[in-house]
Amino acid sequence: MTVRHLTMISIGGVIGTGLFLSSGYTIKEAGPFGAVLAYAVGSILIYCIMLCLGQLSVAMPYAGSFHLYAKKFIGPGTAFTVAVLYWLNWIMALASEFTAAGIIMRHWFPRSPTALWSALFIGLVLGLNILSVRIYGEAEFWFASVKVVTIVIFILVGLAAIVGVLPLHAGGVGAGEAGGSTGVGHATGLINFTKDGLFLTGIAPVFSTLLTVIFAFSGTEVVGVAAGETKDPGKAIPRAIHSTVFRLTVFFIGSIAVMAALIPWKRVGVGTSPFVLVFESIGLPFAGDVMNFVVLTALISPANSGLYV
Repeated sequence: MTVRHLTMISIGGVIGTGLFLSSGYTIKEAGPFGAVLAYAVGSILIYCIMLCLGQLSVAMPYAGSFHLYAKKFIGPGTAFTVAVLYWLNWIMALASEFTAAGIIMRHWFPRSPTALWSALFIGLVLGLNILSVRIYGEAEFWFASVKVVTIVIFILVGLAAIVGVLPLHAGGVGAGEAGGSTGVGHATGLINFTKDGLFLTGIAPVFSTLLTVIFAFSGTEVVGVAAGETKDPGKAIPRAIHSTVFRLTVFFIGSIAVMAALIPWKRVGVGTSPFVLVFESIGLPFAGDVMNFVVLTALISPANSGLYV
């Protein structure tokens, strides 16, 4: 695999339900400013961890990654525990992702059985992993690209709505919250960040929501696992880690900032994706269908990486 594959494998493993759905929970619990702060703290923590893993991966590019480092420097008992716990983590994740993918397909095919769609996606991901590591890397590159393009469009469209270039529909998420009677054509600006104070629910939720934030960033460590099958890991891994962490920080903090600016914090949660709420408020046609497709990709992509790991 190359730097292109490594970078997208890491991004693809991270960008999933943690951003597309759980981000609404973080905003509701910590408030707009608190949510951005929580993701900023999480980004710094993940960057430090990835620097450490990157150093080890360059020095010892083993396909087994960190559980082999544990065996080498601590002992076989610790290595076994780390490996089994990490395996269990992905087994649970795979089961939930394939089930969720089956449920999402019922949005378009309401009478079809969830298990059938889950089985089809299991077959797809299994086939991509069996063929060759190069094909797996290429598939993950394109899966991740769908999510990256969606997030970039979301941030750009959101910024246009924040400054008033794109009008918010009457009754939309920002309607009436920016001082207008309908909110149509009115620049929302950053009023949601300031009108009720910076820390709406106190400082404590900023730290309590870090669990959700770190969950959202989980998957970056796949770079270390893929190091053993990477061309020229001494050059590829540092470039992949630096670019991945930078892009993820921009994507996550940028998305959260746009959501928080456009959606009143009391209206978000995990019932509906904040991405759907924002797109619908701007009047994007078929917002629900588009985001369901993106979320479906967001489920297959980590499943692809999870089975590889």
